[in-house]
Amino acid sequence: MGLGAPDPVGGVPAHGRGGTGWALRSPPPQPRGLRSPPQPRPAGTGGSSRGAEAEPKRSGAAMGEALQERRGTVLLPRSCCSRRGTVSSHAELAWCKMTLMTTPAARVAQAFFCLLLCIPWSSSCPPSCQCTERAGAKAVLCSSRHLEEIPKDIPKDAVFLKLDANSITRIPSNAFRHLSHLEELDLSRNAIEKIDRAAFKGVGAGLRTLDLSSNRIRNVPKEALLALNAKLRLANNPWHCECALQEVLWEARLDPDSVQDITCHTAPREEYVGKPLLQVLDAGVNFCSVRQRTMDVAMFITMFGWFAMVIIYVICYVRHNREDTCRHVDYLQSLPSTQDHAETTSTAL
Repeated sequence: MGLGAPDPVGGVPAHGRGGTGWALRSPPPQPRGLRSPPQPRPAGTGGSSRGAEAEPKRSGAAMGEALQERRGTVLLPRSCCSRRGTVSSHAELAWCKMTLMTTPAARVAQAFFCLLLCIPWSSSCPPSCQCTERAGAKAVLCSSRHLEEIPKDIPKDAVFLKLDANSITRIPSNAFRHLSHLEELDLSRNAIEKIDRAAFKGVGAGLRTLDLSSNRIRNVPKEALLALNAKLRLANNPWHCECALQEVLWEARLDPDSVQDITCHTAPREEYVGKPLLQVLDAGVNFCSVRQRTMDVAMFITMFGWFAMVIIYVICYVRHNREDTCRHVDYLQSLPSTQDHAETTSTAL
């Protein structure tokens, strides 16, 4: 750089005794009514050099915000926009600037629009449950919440639903009809006694696990379980061993680890009580054939009763007609004959 060339920072060359040097040029006079911009604080006057460099940036940002407020712009709370400017209820939100008109009506309209953007339109979580993310899927945790019935406001996008350790006594029809994405359903350790036929209607084919263990289930409609492709856990229930339970055991997908714990709490014969159902069936017992024999006996008794009633009716009808015939014959015999009447008439003449 040659002598006399202007310095980028506003200095001019100076010649002195010590040789060539640089002298800072004094700033030009400021017009009245305007403040001079804040000067950077020397590094030696206090604070680090880094803080000294950041001071002009903060001052400039403050001046920019003040200028925006004068022109009709405001700073909205961080609950309106996220870091990328899109509405999000999960990410950490940052400050967002929006230009508003100075009229009150426009401010109210734009504030209402911002409120609509801030509302989480996704399905809400039941107040008695906790909604979390598990492997990128929504999990609704309602364990040990003293629930007596299945919540009706479960999010539609729930994939994992835990309702274990509650006081639920019944699974009504269409209880999960809106949960088409459900994959795991845990209803264990409740007080379930009744399951309707359409209890799991609407649950998608993606249901992989259904846990009904440790309840008070004695019998269950086979239509409620055979329509599912899920792996069933039915252990530790006071089952009544009958044909429907046998068909469920044969046709449904049971968890192999819990099938041994399905025991007969009651059964048509006392010798089966207390034994595992699988053991009873392996011994050659067929509850469906027992039911068929029972139905055959009942039908035979019914048919015999009808036949007996028909025979009794025929006997009563014959006896009644015989008595009527006898009475009619006696009546006819009691009437005077025509020949006797003619003889009486001729004698009188």
